Amino acid sequence: MTILNKIFDTPFNTAPFSEIKTEDYLPAFKTAIEKAKAEIDAIINQNEKPTFKNTIEALDYSGEELDRVSSIFFNLNSAETNDTIQKIAQEVSPLLSEFSNDITLNEDLFKRVKTVYDSKSELNLTTEQLTLLDKKYKGFSRNGANLKENQKEKLRDIDKELSQLKLKFGEHILAETNKFEMHLTDESDLSGLPEGAKEAAKQLAESKGKKGWLITLDYPSYIPFMTYADNRDLRKKLSKAFGSKGFKNDNLDNQDIVLRIANLRFQRAQLLGYKTHAHFVLEERMAETPEKVNSFLNELLEKAKPAAEEEFENLEKFAKDLDGIDKLQKWDSAYYSEKLKQKLFNLDDEQLKPYFKLENVINGAFTVANKLFGLQFVKIDTIDKYHQDVLTYKVIDANKNLVSIFYADFFPRAGKRNGAWMTSFKPQKIKDGVNERPHVSIVCNFTKPTKSKPSLLTFNEVTTLFHEFGHALHGMLANTTYPSLSGTSVYWDFVELPSQILENWCYEEETLKLFATHYETGEVIPMELIEKIKAASTFHEGMQTLRQLSFGMLDMAWHGIDPSQVNTVKAHETKAFGETSLYPDVAENCMSTAFSHIFQGGYSSGYYSYKWAEVLDADAFEYFKEEGIFNKSIANKFKNFVLSQGGTENPMTLYKKFRGQEPKPEALLRRAGLLKNN
Repeated sequence: MTILNKIFDTPFNTAPFSEIKTEDYLPAFKTAIEKAKAEIDAIINQNEKPTFKNTIEALDYSGEELDRVSSIFFNLNSAETNDTIQKIAQEVSPLLSEFSNDITLNEDLFKRVKTVYDSKSELNLTTEQLTLLDKKYKGFSRNGANLKENQKEKLRDIDKELSQLKLKFGEHILAETNKFEMHLTDESDLSGLPEGAKEAAKQLAESKGKKGWLITLDYPSYIPFMTYADNRDLRKKLSKAFGSKGFKNDNLDNQDIVLRIANLRFQRAQLLGYKTHAHFVLEERMAETPEKVNSFLNELLEKAKPAAEEEFENLEKFAKDLDGIDKLQKWDSAYYSEKLKQKLFNLDDEQLKPYFKLENVINGAFTVANKLFGLQFVKIDTIDKYHQDVLTYKVIDANKNLVSIFYADFFPRAGKRNGAWMTSFKPQKIKDGVNERPHVSIVCNFTKPTKSKPSLLTFNEVTTLFHEFGHALHGMLANTTYPSLSGTSVYWDFVELPSQILENWCYEEETLKLFATHYETGEVIPMELIEKIKAASTFHEGMQTLRQLSFGMLDMAWHGIDPSQVNTVKAHETKAFGETSLYPDVAENCMSTAFSHIFQGGYSSGYYSYKWAEVLDADAFEYFKEEGIFNKSIANKFKNFVLSQGGTENPMTLYKKFRGQEPKPEALLRRAGLLKNN
C-alpha cells in the first residue's frame, strides 16, 4: 500500500507531494479502484431495500480515495509532468474508463438507483437530494444502463479508446510546444520588443546554455513577440509554428486523432439514442439543444460581424498607411492592433505593466475577495507543494474558520501545459456532520521575474488571474452536502459565470486603486490610465467576438453533425470558419489539431459557453454597478445563491434567485460597445 492509499498525516489533510514517488501512482490507482469496487459491491449486496441514504448517498460518498489519487495525479500531469507520468496516464486512463463503465453498466446497481428514482415523489427529499437523485439516475441512463449487453461492450470499447486518444492529443501538443525554439543571435531581430521581453528571452537562452535570445511557443514568450516584434518575417515564422501544432504529418500529428475522436463521440451518442454528440452533451446544459446554441451564436454573429468587418478594414488601412502592407495576414494581427491601440488611446501594455507587479495583483484579488465575501488569505509554509514556485495559503473567514486551502502556480516550465486553469486537490462536502473544506488551485503561465525586474503582468494577464481566481472562489466557498454537486460541479455553461464576472472588477477605478501601484515608486495608477483602460476595453470588440464565435462554431461543426463523411480536417475547418474569417487562410496551419479545449479538455459541444456566460456575467455585473461594486448585500446574494450552491439546483433558478430576473443579452452587447445605450 502506497502513501497515496493512506489517510494523509499532514496539516489540513493536504497532499504530501514530496513523499509521493512517481512509481507509487500505478499501484495506488489499482488499490483505490479495488477499494471503490468493494464500496459499490457493499451497496449492491446489502439486504435492506434501496433507500436514498443506503444507495444514492452511499454512491456519492464512495470512491473518495480514488478521486483523491486521480486529482493529485492528473493535476500534476497538467502542471508538472514528465515522460514517466505521461506513460502512467496512458496506462491508467483505460483502467479508470473501465471502472467508470463497471459502475454505470452495472445492472444490479442501476436497479437499486431506479427503484429509488421511481419512488421519488413519496420520499420527501430536499432540493439538493432531488438534484442528486436525478443526476445519479441520468448518470446511468445517459451512459448506457438501458443498453443490451453487446451494446454495453461496444460502449466500453469506445470509452476506453477515447480516454487514450484525448491523452495522446494533449501529449502531442505539449511536445510540439516544447520542441520549437526560435534562436536569435542578432539583436536587431528583436527590434520593437520591450526590454522585459528581451531580458526574459536572453535569460531563457542562458538557461539552455545558448548565446543570444530564445523565443518559444509558451505564451509569455510567444505573445510579446507577436505583439511587438518589428521583423515581419520572424512573426510569420513564429505564427506558422504556433498555428501548425499537430498538423505536420509527422509522429506528433493530430489529424487522424481529431477525426477518430469526432467519430467515436458520434457513435457513442448514436448508441445511447441521441442524434449527435452535441445533442447528448447539451441535454445537461442551460442551452439544452444544438439548435439553441447555433441560434445564440448566429444572433451574436449578426450583431458583431458588421463591427468586426469595419474594424478589420480600419486596421488594414492603418497597416497600409504606416508600413505599406498590402494584405494583412494573421501574423500582423496583434502587431498592428497594438500599434493602432497606442495611437487611438495612447496606451500600451508596457505603460501599464509597472503597475501590475504579480504580488500586488495577487493581493488585489485577495482584497476584492475580502471586501465582497469577508475572506482572508494567510500565507503558510507548513504544507507540501509539488514545485518550489507554488504559493500556498490558508483561507479563513471573519470568524477565523477554515474556508479552504489555496495553491497558486504562476510561471511556465517544461512540464507544464500552456494556458491558465483552476482545479482542486480535494472537494468540499458535508459528511457525518463534518463540513470538509476544499483544497483549490489555480495554474497560470506568466512571465518569470528576471535579474532586474519582478514579474510584471500585462493587463490581459491581470484579467486572466482574476478569471481563474473567480473559479477558485466558486470552489472555496462551496457549501453543499454532496461532493458531486459541490463547487464548480455545475452545468458547463454556468461554470464560467463566477470567473468571468470577477474580471469586471479589473476595469473599475475603485478596484485598481487598491493594488495597481508602480513597482518602483509605489505611485498609484494615474486616473488617466484608468480612463484609457476603460476606453480601450471595447477596442476591436467586434473582431474579438467574431474570433470567440468562430471557435464555438468550429466546435459545433465537429460535434453537431455525423462526421463520418469528413475526410480532411483542414477542409472541414475552413468550411466551419466561412462566416467568421477575416484574415487570409494559412495553408500550413490548422486550429482543430491543437484545439485542446474540445479534443482534450471537457469543452466538446461547450465552447459556446464562454459567450453564454458573458451574457450572464455582464447582466450580473450591471446589478453590482447599480448598487455599488462592493455592495455587501449583493455580494452576499451572489455568494449564497451562486458561489456556495454548486450544482444543487438548476442554474437558471439559482441565477434568478440572485438577480430576480433572467439574464438579458443586451447587457453583453452594451458592455462590448456593440449596442449603444438608448
